[in-house]
Amino acid sequence: QVQLVESGGGLVQPGGSLRLSCAASGSSIMFGAMGWYRLGPGNQRELVAVISRGGNTNYADSVKGRFTISGDNAKNTVFLQMNSLNPEDTAVYYCYARQLYGGLISEYWGQGTQVTVSS
Repeated sequence: QVQLVESGGGLVQPGGSLRLSCAASGSSIMFGAMGWYRLGPGNQRELVAVISRGGNTNYADSVKGRFTISGDNAKNTVFLQMNSLNPEDTAVYYCYARQLYGGLISEYWGQGTQVTVSS
């Protein structure tokens, strides 16, 4: 069974940086895409960033220029480098992964990691 394990969340001051990691395990099928969503105090899930196996990336407008997503295909691991953090970035960040095999799409979600930006 596929599991996504997240790490790197915590408390950081405004203007600071954090690096989130997500490691996928439990499947020999290659992932077509991995990325990050976040759920803030308003209870609205927002796509933060996504990266395909080929390296194509997309970002939410609110994080462009500040966040960078990267991945290691060999290790089924994705990273989110977050710079210039502000209190509006406070949220639970969820890793996700997508597989396509024989026309069947499967999606998986991590348990979430808390990011709090406060002085």
